[in-house]
Amino acid sequence: MLATDLIDLHRYPISTPGPARDAVLAEVRAGLAARGCAVLKGFLTPAGVAAAVAETDAVADKSHASHSRTNAYFTKEDPTLPESDPRRRFFDRSNAFIPADNFEPGGALRTIHDCAGFDTFIRDCLEESEDRFFRYADPLADVIVNAAGAGNGFPWHFDTNNFTVTLALQNADEGGAFEYAPMIRDTVDEHFDEVAKVLDGISDRVVSLELEPGDLQLFKGRYSLHRVAPLAGSRPRYVAIFSYVQAPDMVGSVERTQQLYGRTLPVHHERAGQRADTLID
Repeated sequence: MLATDLIDLHRYPISTPGPARDAVLAEVRAGLAARGCAVLKGFLTPAGVAAAVAETDAVADKSHASHSRTNAYFTKEDPTLPESDPRRRFFDRSNAFIPADNFEPGGALRTIHDCAGFDTFIRDCLEESEDRFFRYADPLADVIVNAAGAGNGFPWHFDTNNFTVTLALQNADEGGAFEYAPMIRDTVDEHFDEVAKVLDGISDRVVSLELEPGDLQLFKGRYSLHRVAPLAGSRPRYVAIFSYVQAPDMVGSVERTQQLYGRTLPVHHERAGQRADTLID
């Protein structure tokens, strides 16, 4: 399986310097600056979509499904906080993630991720320097698939990793729009008042996207509150997630990893508390 069969490299010459690549970069950067994310429509070929869906179907039974109530920060109830605080606002969550260690080298998803020039292209899109751009080092979370079935989807939340790159692979029969409030918090302020407006449905900052299979999305989910709208129907929504961060060797917290994947590895315990920022997970 070759990357040239999976990615539309004629439309998106990610590893070929020149005017065509520069034009793509300019469009992506403009989208990130204006809306907090950018979408490259039809990044995968139809064959690429089919191969990625087939690979996901083959390991779908390895997903960790969970049905719970969670807040936007994946933290526990804290009765010492005011009832209006976003950290005390809990929502139903029904979702499933297929952990990264189910996707083998040479499979469709890792072939896409390992395509020559892919990381550099993503870094250039985000205008990040080499010393602030790294693949997520979490062995359960660097390349995963969100497999969402009918229900409440994934409610409002922030990502642990700074940069998230997603590939839409398969839509549900109904619902599943991607909704987000771009850059609603920063490295020094959680902006709880603005988060509360989103949770209350009164914010004017929320953007809604309808993604199609094969679309590549770049998104800074660590700072932008986001959710997947409720789904309906028998067909699951598949979205592959490639994650990048601003520091080397970063992995998820023990609590969050257990919640999302149903298990942890020694590395999660070894690196607990080593994150450079102080944001709530």
